[in-house]
Amino acid sequence: MKEKNESAFLEYFGDTPKLRFLNFLIGNHFFDFNMTDMAKEANISYNSLMSFFDEFLKKGIIVKTRRVGKSNMYKLNMDNSIAKNFLKFAWFLTKQDLGIGEQEKISVVSSPINNRL
Repeated sequence: MKEKNESAFLEYFGDTPKLRFLNFLIGNHFFDFNMTDMAKEANISYNSLMSFFDEFLKKGIIVKTRRVGKSNMYKLNMDNSIAKNFLKFAWFLTKQDLGIGEQEKISVVSSPINNRL
C-alpha cells in the first residue's frame, strides 16, 4: 500500500520493507517501540521485519532501550554513525525536495562503528 505523503527518502530510493522500516525509524528517532508496533507503523508485515531485524541490531542501527511487560523496546541508535548519517541524509533529501538550503553542505559522521552487539 502506497502512502499519500511518501517521504523524500522513499521517493528517491524506492518502497521496500527495509526502507519503509528505516524511514519509520528516521521519522520517530526520539521514541522507542516494540517490534509489533514498529511493523504496524512502518506498514510492513511482522515477518518482513523479522527477516532483517537482527541485522539492524547487530550493526547497531537500532538498540534495545528497555523492557515493558513482556515486550522489548527499540529505537534508532543515535550513538551509531550509520544511523546518524541516515538521519542527516533523509533530512538533506527532504530539504532538497522542498528547495530549502540548496547552498548548504552536508557533513557526515566519520567515527568508527563501536556499537557491535
